[in-house]
Amino acid sequence: MEQEYRRTRTTVSLIHYHFVFCPRYRRKVLVNKVEERFKQLVAEICQENDWIIVAMEVIPDHCHLFLNGLPTDSPSDIMARVKGVTSRRLRQEFNHLVHLQSLWTRSFFVSTAGTVSSDTINRYVEAQKTRG
Repeated sequence: MEQEYRRTRTTVSLIHYHFVFCPRYRRKVLVNKVEERFKQLVAEICQENDWIIVAMEVIPDHCHLFLNGLPTDSPSDIMARVKGVTSRRLRQEFNHLVHLQSLWTRSFFVSTAGTVSSDTINRYVEAQKTRG
């Protein structure tokens, strides 16, 4: 995979983040229509913020999101936006999630793709669905 460098007015950057985050209590809620809608919402959020999704894999009790971010957006800002919007919208749209105080845990894992290639992380993320 050829690296895509991001160019803003004053900066050229290549910043890949690998995020892993979970629903509260590792509930297996990311299934069927919830999973589909979650993916749509994340795509919309990323497009609005000029982040590029390299790979995304949704497992019922957690999500791997590998994206190319801007140098002006911190990983915490990215997660706050993704988790905040998806939690609110999914709980509004799906009655069985309405009782949850919040959809996501407060924590998340993030790593940059500095020590491994983006191809390696992309293969890892795609392989998550096939694990037993």
